[in-house]
Amino acid sequence: MGSLTLRDLFGQAEGNDTIGKMKVISVLESLPGVGKVRARRAMEEIGIADSRRIKGLGEQQRKALLETFSS
Repeated sequence: MGSLTLRDLFGQAEGNDTIGKMKVISVLESLPGVGKVRARRAMEEIGIADSRRIKGLGEQQRKALLETFSS
């Protein structure tokens, strides 16, 4: 629906197990204008494994994703 930004999602991940357990690739692919290829390419460049979940991201990885996908 576009009502939640990536920054908001990261903020809610600590307190919400449902969000925290989502795979990063699924979240990125669901962003407007981001498809499978762009999401995977960004994750490779940043160094995030395909199996990584939102709650398991490090601070530098979150920052890199925000810089890459900020609107």
